[in-house]
Amino acid sequence: MIEFIRNVRLWFMPEEIREEGATPDYRFSLANERTFLAWLRTALALIGGGFAVDQFLPDLRWGWRVGLALALLAAGVLCAFRAVNHWVRCERAMRRGEDLPVSRFPAVLGLVVAVVAIAMVVVVLLGWEG
Repeated sequence: MIEFIRNVRLWFMPEEIREEGATPDYRFSLANERTFLAWLRTALALIGGGFAVDQFLPDLRWGWRVGLALALLAAGVLCAFRAVNHWVRCERAMRRGEDLPVSRFPAVLGLVVAVVAIAMVVVVLLGWEG
């Protein structure tokens, strides 16, 4: 838990990361940044999908519409937070010469998206007001 709190602090003070270890090859830092941006694009897509479900499916039952929208919005928020945390963890590991951190988050995010997709299939098969 203490390590997570330190990482959160580093989100807002990335210059402190430079104090650790040696500077990695800039190509690795840039690749880490591209991965961060890819995760942010994923987060934005999930958030946009959540708003789209809420705004453009008014005939969908309220419970389904709100549940699906909230699931997508929550996944987007978690994805955005995870992007920043993963960027910091990878940057620190590269500077220290350690293995890059592993994460279960891609699997969890994939499962959440799959569950939402299955729910949408059920909604389509049963009809909007079923």
